[in-house]
Amino acid sequence: MRNSFEMVAKTLYGLEEILATELIGLGANGVQIGRRVVSFEGDIELLYKANFYCRTALRILKPIAQFKAVNPDEVYAYVKKLDWTKYLPAKKTFAIDAVVYSEAFAHSKFVAYRVKDAIVDYFTEQEMARPSVRINNPDLQIHLHISHTECTLSLDSSGESLHKRGYRIEETEAPISEVLAAGMILKTGWKGESNFVDPMCGSGTLLIEAALIALNIAPGVFRKQYAFEKWEDFDAELFEKISTDDSLEKEFKFKCYGSDISQQAIIIANKNVKNAGLSKYIDLRILPFQQMEKNPGKGILITNPPYGERLNPRDLMSLYSMIGERLKHVFSDYEAWIISSNPEGFDHIGLKPASRMRLINGALECEYRQYKLFSGTQKEYKKEILTK
Repeated sequence: MRNSFEMVAKTLYGLEEILATELIGLGANGVQIGRRVVSFEGDIELLYKANFYCRTALRILKPIAQFKAVNPDEVYAYVKKLDWTKYLPAKKTFAIDAVVYSEAFAHSKFVAYRVKDAIVDYFTEQEMARPSVRINNPDLQIHLHISHTECTLSLDSSGESLHKRGYRIEETEAPISEVLAAGMILKTGWKGESNFVDPMCGSGTLLIEAALIALNIAPGVFRKQYAFEKWEDFDAELFEKISTDDSLEKEFKFKCYGSDISQQAIIIANKNVKNAGLSKYIDLRILPFQQMEKNPGKGILITNPPYGERLNPRDLMSLYSMIGERLKHVFSDYEAWIISSNPEGFDHIGLKPASRMRLINGALECEYRQYKLFSGTQKEYKKEILTK
């Protein structure tokens, strides 16, 4: 049996419970939810699987040291005491990524420099060939997290953020993150048992993530490399077995329908869909939402409309009023989910949300609202539900 160790998965605010569920599904033990992180225990196989299968993880870290420090010199002293030959063979390259939430440490870059100095000085004092710093694609990516005086030093097993799946060739302005898109879909509970509609699809991220979820295709299939593949203990045979196993994939009997007012957006979405090998499951067309006259049958609608960052207030309110009108008249009996950072926009939709939750899109605090759509009045709808 392989050795078990602690790991930490980073995610976006609001997606912690979804990520915890994903990790438990992969066999993680001791799962604990934090703010934008989920800690868990497992072996090296789970570390590979978490990177390859988790749709809502940004990166998977393996802590190697936890300590207290009140200034960069104390961090330096502790880091230099570690046996770096276990992690970093001589003449290899490394990089430091520091995240600091502390008044005692004013500059994250300076504390990162001190960690770098400590590692280099360790090898120099041992009279061994010293490793060198390499910012892009190093042999070992080291992550330092400081919260007040609590310091955690970890090996970053992912490398480039896991939201960069590898299928997106081009993107429209302000595209939604792949991790946020997957999290939004998973929060609805939809897993491919009906059609999926995005009437403002932009570069197609929500559609692609929906198709991958419906087919149960791992998001890692497009990925070229993970940081753990450069680790000294990398088990290439085990990872090959994980990454080539398609036994969990399933059939998708419905379709994902995407449309957009912009011809350029549909051209870009089409390139991304083709690159992901999902053209069979995703239908794209140039069509303004206000001209949509019918839905494709049983389904769910999820969309990420403009928030008003690049629209004047009158056009924005008109847009959200139109969204409400189309939902009411074209998508009755659907469940619709909309994300936006604009509370006034939501007010102009004119429909009462069944639920709402906070999410972060980039730097913007957003609400993600669910609308249960029905024909007729709400009173009639409630009466129909009660008599079923």
